[in-house]
Amino acid sequence: LQQCGAVVEIANCYPQALYFQRNEVTDESWYYFRVDFPHDEPTVRNTFTGGQVAAASEFKKRLLGMAAGAVFTGTGAQLDRIMRDQLYGLKTVKTIDYIGYSKEHSCYVFGDLAVRGGVLEQANKEDYFEFKQLRLKTLQKSIRLEIARTDEGYRAEWLEWLWTCFGTQGIVALAFWFGSLFAEQIRDEYQSFPFLEVTGEAGAGKSTLLMFLWKLLGRPDEEGKDPSKMSKAGLRRWMGQVSGMPLVLLEADRSDNDRGAAKAYDWDELKPLFNGGTLGVTGVKTAGNETYEPPFRGTIVISQNATVAASEAILTRIVKLHFVRPQVTSQSRAAADNLNHLGAMDVSHFLLMATRAEAAVMETFRTQVKVHEAALRELKEIRIERIIKNHAQLLALLDALRLVVPLTDRQYEATQRELTAMALVRQSAVNADPSEVAEFWEVFDYLQSLSDDPVVNHSKNPDLIAINLNEFAERAAEHKQKLADVGTLRNLLPNSRSRKYIEHNKSVDSAVRAAFNQRNYMNQRGTTVKCWIFQNPDAKRGNA
Repeated sequence: LQQCGAVVEIANCYPQALYFQRNEVTDESWYYFRVDFPHDEPTVRNTFTGGQVAAASEFKKRLLGMAAGAVFTGTGAQLDRIMRDQLYGLKTVKTIDYIGYSKEHSCYVFGDLAVRGGVLEQANKEDYFEFKQLRLKTLQKSIRLEIARTDEGYRAEWLEWLWTCFGTQGIVALAFWFGSLFAEQIRDEYQSFPFLEVTGEAGAGKSTLLMFLWKLLGRPDEEGKDPSKMSKAGLRRWMGQVSGMPLVLLEADRSDNDRGAAKAYDWDELKPLFNGGTLGVTGVKTAGNETYEPPFRGTIVISQNATVAASEAILTRIVKLHFVRPQVTSQSRAAADNLNHLGAMDVSHFLLMATRAEAAVMETFRTQVKVHEAALRELKEIRIERIIKNHAQLLALLDALRLVVPLTDRQYEATQRELTAMALVRQSAVNADPSEVAEFWEVFDYLQSLSDDPVVNHSKNPDLIAINLNEFAERAAEHKQKLADVGTLRNLLPNSRSRKYIEHNKSVDSAVRAAFNQRNYMNQRGTTVKCWIFQNPDAKRGNA
C-alpha cells in the first residue's frame, strides 16, 4: 500500500484523547490528551481546548507547543474523522483549581494523592482520581508538595524537639496548623475560623517554627509572602491556591514605611476571610454578565516583628503568639538544629495521618468546643464573645490533635493554660491602646497640665479634642517628652480606644491661637488650624 501511494503519514506521533475535563465555576473546559512517539521520547500528557480540537491549523500549533517535534500535517477532514472516533462516549472528569480540601466533593486533593472518607488514593495513569461515582483532579500545578505516603521513615521525635524549642507556644501554633486542615468543615458548621498572629523579637525563632510547620504539610522551603509587595490580582490568586491550609502574611514593620517602602497592608481587608467570604469578584468571559467570586478556603497567619495595629474588628479575630528571644541552652540549640535539618519527607506523613482521621477529629471538635466555650465564659474578665469562640476552637483542636500526635498530659495541660491566658491577654489588648498611642495620650495630658490655657488642644468644644500633629511633636520636643514619630502616629491614631478617633485634616478655629493672641494683646488673623479630632472622654456631656 505504501508503494502504491495509498497510505500517507499525517502525524509523526499518536495523540489519544483520554477524557473531557470541565471547570463548572468558570465555564472553562479542555480535552486531556496523551501523545505517544515511535521513538524513545517519553509520553506527554496535556490539554487541548475545544477550538484547538476543531481546527487542523490550531491542533497542529498546540501539538507542536506541548510535545517537542510532534507534527500533524493532516487536513481538517482527516482531523474531524479522528476526533469523531476518539471523542465519542468520552468520560468526563471534574476539576478544582486549588490543592487541599474540596468541600463540594468531601475530598482532600494533594497533587497525585487524595484522601476521601479516611481512605488514601493515588492518581491513576491518566492523572485523575477515581472514586465511587466521582472522577476528580486538580488544575493547580504551581505548588510543589513532598508527601511521604507511608509511615516508614517517619521521624516522630520532632514533637519533643518542638516542645524543647518553643514550649506551649509551639504546640499552639501546631494546633492551628493542624486545625487549618479542617477549617472548611469548621467554618461550614461554626461560621468562623480564627486568624493567628505570630510576633516577636528578631532572632526569637519565628521563621524556624513556621518553616518546620510547613514541612509537616509537605511544603519544604515555604514561609509566606509579603502582601504589600503583591498586586491585588496576584494576592487574590495566591490566596485562592490552597484550601484547608494556612496562608502566611509576612508584613514589613511600620518603620519600613518611613524609608519609602511599599505601603503597609490594610488589615481590615481580611475581615471577610474570617467567615470564609469571597476573595473578590472577576468577570467571566461570556456574552452574559456572569461573575466569578471564589471563596476563601484557607486560614490566615500574620507574622511580623511588630504587633498588628488594627481596628477592634480585626484584633478580636486574632489569636496571638508573641515570642521573645530565648535563653539558649545546648539542649535547645540541638533541638533547633534537628528541626532545621528535618526534610519534608521525614515528617510530612503527619498530613496524611491528620486528614485520614477527619471523622474522629471533627467529632472530638464538636464535643469539646462547647465545653471550652462554657469554661471561658465563666471568666468574667473576657467579655467579647468572638474572643471566647476563637480560643475555644483552638482548645478543641488541641484535644483533637492528641488523636494524631502523642502529647503528654504535662504538655497538654500546660498548653491549655497558655491558651486560656492568651484569651485574657487578647481581651486586655482590645481594651488598651497600642503602646505608642498610650504614650501619645500621656504626653498630651502632661502638656495640657502645664498651663490653665490650652497648650495643644485647639478645640473650643469641650466634648472634642483637636490636635495638630506637627505642632504637638514640636511642643513635646520642647519639653523633652518621648514620642513616636509622626508617620507612625498617623497610622495608629485612627485605632485609638481611650479617646475615640473621629476624623483628621479638619479645619478648626484654634483655642490655642486665640489664647495666645489674648495673652499678647494681639488680634491676628489665621487662627484656623488643620487638626485630628477625637472624642474627649473627660467632658461633661451636659455642656455640649
